[in-house]
Amino acid sequence: MPRRGDRGIPQPIVGDQADPRGFPVLVATFCDAMGARGLAETTISNRRRMLGFLAEWLADRGVTRPADVTKPMLDRYQRWLYHYRKTDGDPLTFRSQHARLVAVRAFFKWAARQNLILYNPASELELPRVEKRLPKAVLTIGETEMVLAQPNLEHPGGLRDRAMLEMFYSTGMRRMELANLQLFDVDFDRRTVFVRQGKGRKDRMVPVGERALAWVNRYLIDVRPRWAPVPDDNWLFLTHDGTPFSPSRLTQMARNYIKASGVGKQGACHLFRHTMATLMLEGGADIRHIQAMLGHVRLETTEIYTQVSIRHLQQIHAACHPGASNELNRDDDTQAFLDQALHSNAVDDAAMSKEELLAVLKQEVDLKNRPDADGDRA
Repeated sequence: MPRRGDRGIPQPIVGDQADPRGFPVLVATFCDAMGARGLAETTISNRRRMLGFLAEWLADRGVTRPADVTKPMLDRYQRWLYHYRKTDGDPLTFRSQHARLVAVRAFFKWAARQNLILYNPASELELPRVEKRLPKAVLTIGETEMVLAQPNLEHPGGLRDRAMLEMFYSTGMRRMELANLQLFDVDFDRRTVFVRQGKGRKDRMVPVGERALAWVNRYLIDVRPRWAPVPDDNWLFLTHDGTPFSPSRLTQMARNYIKASGVGKQGACHLFRHTMATLMLEGGADIRHIQAMLGHVRLETTEIYTQVSIRHLQQIHAACHPGASNELNRDDDTQAFLDQALHSNAVDDAAMSKEELLAVLKQEVDLKNRPDADGDRA
């Protein structure tokens, strides 16, 4: 059964569809080869779309066959990507440029190995360095509760949405992983969720909180039986017409609730993933446990949350940095001078006049700013 919200048939590759050596036919053959190697459908779809951009750019310049592509052409295409501006005036990020060029390198490498072209013009194509960015936003505990409180629980769709948001928050799973959940993937006794064929075609078992399970159970009892088709395909979360969710519709749902909550932060499904990992790290969880929950292959991917989780760094900063607080910090010499000035016999335990107080403060500043033994300031 098709997912509600799917984008449908992809755009055709520019070129002669009947030319056996043209881009449309060879890109389709390349996609079949990637499928035979076991690559994920998302990877195949993304690479096909990236190659479509190249085919369109080359067709505007009179090149319709991969065999006619040269290295200088690809170098010019890379420079064109760097200078390209989107409709809003922003350039393509280096991550977007990297993704387009990776697909180009993979395609020409495959074509050369299959003897479909004489040589690989992309063999020496240098990829741009991808910027390492932190998550744009992370919700606090209070902000998360505000978002979770947005669905209208008097409506069946609101109850279902609350269950999905709770599942996102509790497990940190990706949107496609949640969309692919089956009824039997949730184990209420063991309090676990089986993530089937996650990113990289990897299965994993993750724990889920009692609160999320309670909302899912309520959804299963009160809502899902109304929408379940006959025969039942066993998808856990259904739309009102009995179809499973598409990733784009999940994004729209989560974004709308985050915006309606008024927390002032942008994001969608992945925001809950960032929030779960950051809050668990701040709560004392070992980073390798968080890596296992998120399904990261490399620990370096999970380590970005050690930079996002700033609470412990703030505590160290407040404890060790002399300028962290708004209180006046004085060295021993300055404090001794003030003690003598305030409690000397000259004052006779009487209140200091305004002029005397200003003089004491001025002398404190002079002590702070005095030059060191070499004549430089400390």
